[in-house]
Amino acid sequence: MNLTDFDYDLPKEFIAQQPLKKRDESKLLVYNKNIHHKKFKDIIHYLEKDDVLVINETKVKKVRLNGEKETGSPAEVIILEHLENNKFKVKIDSRNPRGKIIFEDFECEIYDKKGDEYFVEFNKKIDLKKAKVPLPAYIKTEVKDEQYQTVYCQKEGSFAAPTAGLHFTNELLDKIKEKGVKIAKVCLHVTFGTFLEIKEEDFTKHEMHEEDIEISTETANIINNRKGKLFVVGTTSLRTIESSHENKIIPCKKSTKLFIYPGYKFKNKIDGIITNFHLPKSSLLLLVSAYIGKDILFELYETAKRENYRFYSFGDAMFLSK
Repeated sequence: MNLTDFDYDLPKEFIAQQPLKKRDESKLLVYNKNIHHKKFKDIIHYLEKDDVLVINETKVKKVRLNGEKETGSPAEVIILEHLENNKFKVKIDSRNPRGKIIFEDFECEIYDKKGDEYFVEFNKKIDLKKAKVPLPAYIKTEVKDEQYQTVYCQKEGSFAAPTAGLHFTNELLDKIKEKGVKIAKVCLHVTFGTFLEIKEEDFTKHEMHEEDIEISTETANIINNRKGKLFVVGTTSLRTIESSHENKIIPCKKSTKLFIYPGYKFKNKIDGIITNFHLPKSSLLLLVSAYIGKDILFELYETAKRENYRFYSFGDAMFLSK
C-alpha cells in the first residue's frame, strides 16, 4: 500500500468548527464486527468491571498570540520555544510574514527563518497569560480555551489536544469508575509534528516527530495486572503504551518517535480504541488502519459521511473493538 491508498474525499461541511455544548452527546460510531450508531455517553455500556481505560492527561499550552502585520492584515503567532532574553522560535500563520507583528501592548520583529519556523524578538518581556491555546488550521472559528482541553487534563505541555478525550465529561467518568472500570493515566505531549504532512508516497520512509511521554509505576501496575480488557482513548494513549512495552508496560519518562502503520505488530493486547475521524493521508489515519484494517476503516468513514457524522478535532467519535 502507498500513501495515495489512504486518501479520501471530505467536503468541508463535514469538518466540525465548534464543539457540542454537552460533550458526551456527540455521535459514537461503534464497530464490533457490526456497526451501531450511538451517543458517546453510551460508551459505558461497552465497558465492564475490571476493564482498564487508558487516557492521556496532557494539557494544551497557552501559546497563541493574535496580532497583525504593519499592513493591518492578521497574523497569528505560536510560541514554540524561548531562546534567550526576548527572542523566541515561533510559527506564524499569515500571508507572507515579514517585518513587525503588532499586538495589543507589545510587538515583535522577525529576524530569521528556517523551514516553516520563524525567529522573532519582542520589544519587551511578554506575558503569556493573555495567550490562547493553539487550534488546528482547519478550525476557522474561535472557541473558549477550556473547550479545547479534556476535563481530565493535568500536565501542561501539548500544542494540540488529545481529541478523542474531548468527549468525556466528569459525570461520565464518575459513572465509568463506579462500574468498576480502572482509569490508567498516561501522558504524551502532542507536538506540531502531529499535523505534519507525510510527503513520501512510500509512507514507511516517513520519519515521525519526537514527543515526550510519561507512564507512572501506578499506571504500569494497573495495566499489567488487569483482570479485564484493555481500552485506549485516542492515538496518543495507544502510542504511549506501545512505546513503553517490553514484555509488559515499563514505567518511563522519555521521548518516542514510534510510527504505527499497517503491518505493525502491536505489543499490547488492545481490545478497543476510542478515536475521532482523522485527516486523509495522516499518520493518525495510518495508525487506526493498522489497528482495525484499512478496508474496514474506510468503509466506516463512508458510513459516517452518509450518516452526517462530524469530522476532526471537534467532531464525533468511533469505538473500534476487536
